Amino acid sequence: MAKTDRNASLATGVYKQLRDRMMALEIRSGTRLLEDEISEELGVGRTPVREALLRLQGEGLLERSGGWIVREIEPSMIISIFECRMAIEGYATRLAAERAMPEQIESLAEMVAAMDAGDLTRVEMNRVNRQFHETIVLISGNEIFHEIYERTQFPYWNLRTPLVIFSDDDRTRYTVKHHELLDSIAAHNPDEAERLARGHVEDTFRIVRQAFL
Repeated sequence: MAKTDRNASLATGVYKQLRDRMMALEIRSGTRLLEDEISEELGVGRTPVREALLRLQGEGLLERSGGWIVREIEPSMIISIFECRMAIEGYATRLAAERAMPEQIESLAEMVAAMDAGDLTRVEMNRVNRQFHETIVLISGNEIFHEIYERTQFPYWNLRTPLVIFSDDDRTRYTVKHHELLDSIAAHNPDEAERLARGHVEDTFRIVRQAFL
């Protein structure tokens, strides 16, 4: 493998690791990231680390202020985040209903069953829930949808909304919504799938807005 290709591969690995840790709130907003520490921790050179950090900056996750800092997210961003989510997830779910293959539907069904089981911790439930919705976007087959979807997730999760403001009743209602979404995709009903997905995001927005705005 050429040195350039190897650096690109390493940079992608560093990017994914850092981004996953941000999404899991292991690295929180306001945290200062040091290139030397990341390089030593991950066992890679500074070039791929720098490339990964620049990519994260380009996505709005980091900012430069005397060094690399995980961006502070203001609650005022909520409206913009959910406007994007309603547009993207609604149409992506329509496409997923048109294009989903049997094995993809089965994968979604397994995630819904895992969330139904009731033996997941709150953190695990949030992880599977996010995977479920991300998988639907991926099934749409539109890479740009997925890229934009990913950019909406960091601010939303960094507000800690999935961890602190949803009640047991909310989660029970969302369980029903997940089954309805799955059924509409499995039935290849794009109109119903889009309507349900948009309504699901609007319902989440209502809860988040009451908590933060």
